[in-house]
Amino acid sequence: MTFFDRLTRRVRRQFLESSALFLNILRWTVLATIVGVIVGLSTALFILLLHKSIHFMQQYPYYFAILPLGLLFSTYFIKFLAPQAEGHGTEKVIEAVHKRDGRMYALDAPVKLIATVVTIATGGSAGKEGPAAQIGATLASVFATLFRLSKNDRKKLVICGISAGFAAVFSTPVAGALFGVEVLFLGQIMYEVLLPSFVAGITAFQVSRWLGASYFWDPMTWSLEFSEALFFQVILSGVVFGLVCILFIEALRWGHKFFNNFNHVPFWKPVIGGLLLVGFGLLGADSGLGLGVDTLERALSGEPTPWWAWIFKSFATGTTLGCGGSGGVITPIFIVGASAGSVWGQIIGADPSIFAALGMVALVSGCANTPIAASVMGIELFGKAFGPYGATVCVVAFLMTGYRGVYSSQILARQKVEILTAPLNQPISSDATPSFDSDTQRHYMKFWHILEDIWNWIRGVKFWRH
Repeated sequence: MTFFDRLTRRVRRQFLESSALFLNILRWTVLATIVGVIVGLSTALFILLLHKSIHFMQQYPYYFAILPLGLLFSTYFIKFLAPQAEGHGTEKVIEAVHKRDGRMYALDAPVKLIATVVTIATGGSAGKEGPAAQIGATLASVFATLFRLSKNDRKKLVICGISAGFAAVFSTPVAGALFGVEVLFLGQIMYEVLLPSFVAGITAFQVSRWLGASYFWDPMTWSLEFSEALFFQVILSGVVFGLVCILFIEALRWGHKFFNNFNHVPFWKPVIGGLLLVGFGLLGADSGLGLGVDTLERALSGEPTPWWAWIFKSFATGTTLGCGGSGGVITPIFIVGASAGSVWGQIIGADPSIFAALGMVALVSGCANTPIAASVMGIELFGKAFGPYGATVCVVAFLMTGYRGVYSSQILARQKVEILTAPLNQPISSDATPSFDSDTQRHYMKFWHILEDIWNWIRGVKFWRH
């Protein structure tokens, strides 16, 4: 074979390879754009209906008094028409991707939309990103089924639905795209879905904005200069926010566990849950009901928030979702993180608005196990100077949360840390508990024995007895 023949074959092979890659990029750009338009339209409709409903209900001073009826309607509306749509939105999409190759049911979209609007408008503590993602993913799944796309293609489009819904709801197209490919697995990103997720997220964001959907605040910026003291405070804050993450996750689990005691009389679950929330509202905690975005805006603007606001919001969300209400968890996570960060900032004598923003992104990272998406969200919402601090606090909170999360169908693909391991390729809700490696366990036992010896010595000192 001559040199010219070898060169011709090589050029032909490179041309065929590049052509195939180009056609694949073109194909997924078209498909993801269609999904982005569909999700942008559905999200805009959902947001506009939700905001109008909230505005109508909040004209009345004690609108939350009908919360038991609202939760009762939402619970049975979903139970009779689309029981598979129960829960907080994104969780059901993750479950569909892992267990049903992304297959979802057309009726889920309108049922989820109506149930969520009723839950939040009557005072239920829940968010809107989960339903938006579930509605978008459902429409993407229906689109894939109508055009007889393969199971793998349908799964990719459903993931695009998550990204597009998140991007459209929170005005964060890049973070939304990353969230969709990061949230499915703990410790692994689905690179093959990056391009369609970005296209779908940016398209949905633009479409929803053109239709008048908006979020509650404009992007904020701070002129932050690097300081060793602030950096140390941020690392310490990541530890604190990790503990807040654990409280929020456990509050959701407590809510489901408590109301499971009423499974033999399911009618009473939404009624009792609604009465509990009404009682708290009458006691003056009504700012934590509904979306509760007023608390978020106050915290981010530096205004003081009640020290108990983040605790009440955690348990109000656990109660709402545990008793059968419909809605997402990211907006409550925002509020819990921002209000806890504001209080923490006041405790350490720092700017409460900056630490409210840090708490907000840290809680998303730790609760959803999405440190990359949360870090990028911080830059999109609060400016590039916020980036180093936001990324640091997100990673620390992510590590502090351990093998927990608000999405129990999330699959553990990689260990977070070497010293504490959990079974791989299993949902993070698995009953198998994380365990220390033998060396770490031995060192910790030595440490505790030393503490016990010190305590016994203190107890034995004579002047201590006197």
